[in-house]
Amino acid sequence: MSAFPPLPEALPAPVFDSHCHLDLVGLPVEEQLASARAVGITRLVTIGVDLESSRLCADTAAQFDDVYAGVAIHPNDTAGVTAAVLEEIAALAALPHVRAVGETGLDYYRDSAPKDAQHRSFRAHIDIAKRTGKALVIHDREAHDDTLALLEQEGAPDKVVFHCFSGDAEMARTCADRGYFMSFAGNVTFKNAEPLRDALRAAPPELLLVETDAPFLTPVPSRGRPNASYLIPHTLRLMADVKGLDVADLAAAIDANGERVFGPW
Repeated sequence: MSAFPPLPEALPAPVFDSHCHLDLVGLPVEEQLASARAVGITRLVTIGVDLESSRLCADTAAQFDDVYAGVAIHPNDTAGVTAAVLEEIAALAALPHVRAVGETGLDYYRDSAPKDAQHRSFRAHIDIAKRTGKALVIHDREAHDDTLALLEQEGAPDKVVFHCFSGDAEMARTCADRGYFMSFAGNVTFKNAEPLRDALRAAPPELLLVETDAPFLTPVPSRGRPNASYLIPHTLRLMADVKGLDVADLAAAIDANGERVFGPW
């Protein structure tokens, strides 16, 4: 594995990482939090993708005041998911330090799980989010129309986040009309990502979040190396440039959005 990149210049105002996988980064949590704090990333949300990682994320959030958790079964792992598994996800979601149900949703890029299994699981997670009052964090890969349709059919929770937003400007406007939050990751910095930057331009600041999806989607200029929460400044600075906003102002807006989505820290 390549070495982790150096720390970027610290941000002029604090912000948080709305979506990472602390258990997958390969560094002690304490070390990840310390490097994040060094550049102005003061809080983060660690996200589960199956029952084991959801339990681990919940445990981690219980140990660290500046960490919240999301719990769910990833759409690629929904084949054969039982009612008992979903009941445990619901029990985890009810914990006070778990602030999100996700990542859940639909993934048509891979064929790891049949579409009907993904749909059933997504519907169940929507219900869990509504019952627990937690944010719904959505993984949507090449499934925009069905994802939006299922949210409409089931009735979306009060707080919906499209993690690693991958739609175009039209979809960003649709999400904005519905009050859905859009979280942008390191791939918005990639050279070939102009359609994604167009979506960012269309997204209102009051519905924006920023994330790493660490250890995945490392932003430019460190693309190809492992990702971690401390690399948020690269993505945030690009987002501010695209939006024509001051970096500190965008950080403040995103931090305020985070409290609207995940509650006070």
